[in-house]
Amino acid sequence: MDVKSLYAEILNEHNLNPSHKGVMQDASLTLRGVNPSCGDDIYLQLKVDEKGVITEGSFNGSGCAISQASVDMMLDDIIGKTTEEALRLSDLFADMIHGKVSDDSALEELDEAASLKNISFMPARVKCAVLGWHTMEEMLKNGKSEGQGQASHCNI
Repeated sequence: MDVKSLYAEILNEHNLNPSHKGVMQDASLTLRGVNPSCGDDIYLQLKVDEKGVITEGSFNGSGCAISQASVDMMLDDIIGKTTEEALRLSDLFADMIHGKVSDDSALEELDEAASLKNISFMPARVKCAVLGWHTMEEMLKNGKSEGQGQASHCNI
């Protein structure tokens, strides 16, 4: 199996069978992320403990395969990490998506999310891939939270 086929299989698996899709009743933070250019629309929910560790995460909403798989992979990466570690991973992911990191060993921390590195060659899909990451970053950096169904949100 070639690398492109493997990456497509990883993306497809996270899109069709996401581990983290659903609604969390007692989330610490909830923020809606919207990509108005293509209609991706998610609610990201995180539970953060008193030590700043992300103990649980979920997402709900709709969007293309790339946005849905990316946010699911992101949650795989950040659950169990501190908010600072999650933000550092978000920076690494953004650098990868924008073609600023090509060294595979530097991307190992992203685990399966590194399978999205070739999105940098598809500019129309970059916003899809970064939606969950950008929403998480906005949420953690600015302490934003809202109840599901509220009007305000994070646009990319």
